[in-house]
Amino acid sequence: MSKHIKSMSWVKNHLDDADVRVVDCRFELSDPEAGLEAYRMGHIPGAVYFDLEKDLSAEPGEHGGRHPLPDPDEFAAKLGKAGIDSQITVVAYDDQGGMVASRLWWMLRYLGHEKVYVMDGSFSRWKQTGYPVSADIPTYRAASFTPQLRSDMAVDINQVKERKDRPGTVLIDSRDNRRYRGEVEPIDPVAGHIPGAINHFWKESLNEDGTWKSPAEQKERFKLLNQADEILVYCGSGVSACPNILALDEAGFQNVKLYVGSWSDWSSYQDNPVERDES
Repeated sequence: MSKHIKSMSWVKNHLDDADVRVVDCRFELSDPEAGLEAYRMGHIPGAVYFDLEKDLSAEPGEHGGRHPLPDPDEFAAKLGKAGIDSQITVVAYDDQGGMVASRLWWMLRYLGHEKVYVMDGSFSRWKQTGYPVSADIPTYRAASFTPQLRSDMAVDINQVKERKDRPGTVLIDSRDNRRYRGEVEPIDPVAGHIPGAINHFWKESLNEDGTWKSPAEQKERFKLLNQADEILVYCGSGVSACPNILALDEAGFQNVKLYVGSWSDWSSYQDNPVERDES
């Protein structure tokens, strides 16, 4: 049984629960305003909107990656404004295969909140199923969210350099195989991957219809890894690594950490080694 995924029918049946908050995380990297516009046009009733770049990230700098984590207290204040405290069950969704919803899932857990889930299926699938949609923008009584940072869930570039070649530590690149191999790089200045990283494309967490694979299927995906390993996960900017972290947790792996800056941080230093496989 899934630990971190809630079915669409579960969400539908709990829309009126005062202790459940649905969060719309739709976002398009190519059009940063599109997610909010789509939310305003229609969303799951009662859902609040969190923007990947304005709410779930800080402003990027020269280093640190394209989507650095926001200040914990500032993010906690936004959660409180949405009526979210430690007692509220949060369920996130998007239209990006769960990529951005998983970022919110990871961030809430990083801040010490355990009752957070990702909806099994996209907003498009919700609509196709005939479930209700609303354009009303909800407001909630402000709550107080107190962050209890779990700093062991994240690593920075120095920790990656320190640990990546240790026995018992595995580095996973969550980008698609062509970017991992260095054949293409549509966003960052350098193509390739961190030396020693293995590739597990995050979309392999999903079935063909966009729903999440079962915990047993996730376990099969990662069957070559040792449950005792320390696993450091990265992607382009620390967003699409999060669905892989969720999948690893579903598969029973407990020592999994996000390299927050990811490839966009690593490749911002000219002297960092890069591995390519263009054969």
